Amino acid sequence: MRMTGEEQRIQHQPGGRTPKRNSLTPDLSQLRPRGPKHRTAGMVAVTIVLWLGVAAQVAGQGKTPKPALLVLNKADSELAIVDPGTLKVVARVKTGAIPHEVAASANGKIAVTTNYGAHQDGTTISVIDLGSQKEIHRVELKNLTGPHGEAFGDLIGPHGVEFFDGQAWFTAEGSKKIARYDPATNRVDWVHEIGENRTHMLVISGEGHTIYTSNVNSDSVTAVVASPDKQKWFNTVIPTGKGPEGIDISPDGMEVWAAGSGDGTVTIIDTTTKKVTDTVNVGTKHSNRVKFTPRGKWVLISDLGSGELLVMDAATRKEVKRLKLGKSAEGILIAPDDSRAFVAVSGDNKVAVVDLKKLEVTTTFETGNDPDGMAWAE
Repeated sequence: MRMTGEEQRIQHQPGGRTPKRNSLTPDLSQLRPRGPKHRTAGMVAVTIVLWLGVAAQVAGQGKTPKPALLVLNKADSELAIVDPGTLKVVARVKTGAIPHEVAASANGKIAVTTNYGAHQDGTTISVIDLGSQKEIHRVELKNLTGPHGEAFGDLIGPHGVEFFDGQAWFTAEGSKKIARYDPATNRVDWVHEIGENRTHMLVISGEGHTIYTSNVNSDSVTAVVASPDKQKWFNTVIPTGKGPEGIDISPDGMEVWAAGSGDGTVTIIDTTTKKVTDTVNVGTKHSNRVKFTPRGKWVLISDLGSGELLVMDAATRKEVKRLKLGKSAEGILIAPDDSRAFVAVSGDNKVAVVDLKKLEVTTTFETGNDPDGMAWAE
């Protein structure tokens, strides 16, 4: 199977550097006592220095802010918890291998990461308590059984994830399925067959009766529509441009936009008819993510190939601005107040902050190696 640019980069592990000595941890060899009368003083000094070192480490793991910006560092297999006011990392939490996407519960207490693996072969999701800053569950997705003993099989290559109604809904690329995890019971309690190749991302309609998935290698979007009692779900496959990866639903729920990674187009779908109403050529080299701003004015598209962020007018479907960010623009998160967008520039190991009024990059900050998926925890 042909590997995308995203998959190829996953295998690259940034080279290490010789760390600089921490100024709070001086060389203990300088405190070695020179004779019997200095032994007591030397031991006291060593004790003080060691205590200072521990204190410095504790200070580096700060309290989780409210709200918090969550950033996944794929190459480090970790979640960085960031203070969105200071843009400083307050904590790091280890996850399963190579996590790609993250979602936070509505109450901001937990986050779920999809551990994609190095070769689309991951088989776990991580459940993280944001208050204690610990992984509390690593849920195994192989040989799953449902709540009534039904065989769910394997969920390989978990990727896109969204919280809805207290549960985490996610895709499984390698298994051509979507599934639902219930934190209250700590189990996957629902699995649904999509049947398309590389079911990558998903978005959920406001009332929760329709799920839309982007299927990269099938050049399609699947609309999964529930019966009124949500006991049965039905698939409608919608042809799109080539290689849809990023997908989002407009704030008014009327349109779904799917960005083609292979042909630089955006497919616009009417959510009432489940039909394509327009295909717009936006001229990207490899669209990665697409996001509506909360008020629906702009649509942001990250271009992994060019390292740019494209800003489009949602109403006119015209380009407004194109911002150069660096190497490999990927994940996008927009603050709920519509003021800022955070864009992961994975090739430069940084996150860019975009002012959505001025449409300018105001600053960048670092969270770790190969940042990508992000979430906002209230």
